[in-house]
Amino acid sequence: MAEVGLDDNGYHAKKRVTIVGAVANLLLSVGKVAAGYLGQSQALIADGVHSLSDLISDGLVLVAARFGSAGPDEDHPYGHARIETAATAAIGVLLILVAAGFIYDAGHRLLAENALWQPGWLALSAALVSVLVKEALYHYTKVVGKRVRSGLIEANAWHHRTDALSSVVVIVGIGGAMLGVLWLDAVAAIIVAVMIAQVGWGFARGALGELVDTGLSERHLKVLRRRIERVPGVRSHHSLRTRRMGSDALADVHIQVDPEVSVSEGHRIARAVSDRMLRTLEPLTDVLVHVDHEPSDAAQRTLHLPEPEAVRAALRRVWQPLLPDDAELRLHYGDGTVQVDVIFPWPADARLERSDIEARADRLQQAAAQLDYVARIRLMPVIATG
Repeated sequence: MAEVGLDDNGYHAKKRVTIVGAVANLLLSVGKVAAGYLGQSQALIADGVHSLSDLISDGLVLVAARFGSAGPDEDHPYGHARIETAATAAIGVLLILVAAGFIYDAGHRLLAENALWQPGWLALSAALVSVLVKEALYHYTKVVGKRVRSGLIEANAWHHRTDALSSVVVIVGIGGAMLGVLWLDAVAAIIVAVMIAQVGWGFARGALGELVDTGLSERHLKVLRRRIERVPGVRSHHSLRTRRMGSDALADVHIQVDPEVSVSEGHRIARAVSDRMLRTLEPLTDVLVHVDHEPSDAAQRTLHLPEPEAVRAALRRVWQPLLPDDAELRLHYGDGTVQVDVIFPWPADARLERSDIEARADRLQQAAAQLDYVARIRLMPVIATG
């Protein structure tokens, strides 16, 4: 089976920063558990276990970055960016669970102060090292996340920051215990746990919003609407919709153009709309423009009309023998009617009188009167050459 290709849009940077974080978390977790046991600090042992949860997070990030950076395939035509989104939501939930664990542990220690250990300088030193290492990891990971435009990597950066905050709680707790203020650690732990829960909720809410196709902000939509309205050839627009896909955004919109323009001109106008929208917002990577030739309310009145081939067959039936076999019928649907352009060849050496064209058009119009959906008939002779 062929391997899904990866784009070079930051995957290697995501992989490198995640591996660095995973190695650091492994060393910190082992070091804090050992120092907590030898230094008689229950809080530091709990903080070491918390660092172990970061290893789970790093593994989740690494797997999600690997598959989330894969390009489109047959089963995922829009790419795999939503894998990062789902992983970001998982990290948010993980942060909330960790915060709940802090609150439970702090409450238990408040109710059972006699069960607290008496930590020393070894535990305090280990907690200080943890803060410095985790804060450095936070800044490094956040810079990489912004550079590769990955919400998942930025979410993991904040996970490093919350781990640093938990170590600050340990420092306060150890320091308070060493000074005899045993309850200070538990109170600080609850405060920081609430902060961690808020960060986790922010990530989870944003990611879940993306998973249910929450669109761009109204501010961004107003900017896009102004850009669409300024494109020459656009009479109006409606049904502008957006959704996020990882760090990217997708959009689709209906535009109304002059019903008399050709298909190719309508396509060019739509392309101009798409190009301007893509240049307006950096996250926007794909725009689908649907071209309408009339307002949506008028289009509703056209839905009951016969299909084009049925209309042509009916016209040729009522116009026989008035219509040459080599005549071309071009149909224009609009406002509940069909307007017909009759294009027929005209010999180059034959005289072309306006009165002849008008007389022929009148005969065609009278013959088509039995088709109540046919409105205007327009003859368009083409001078035959060669």
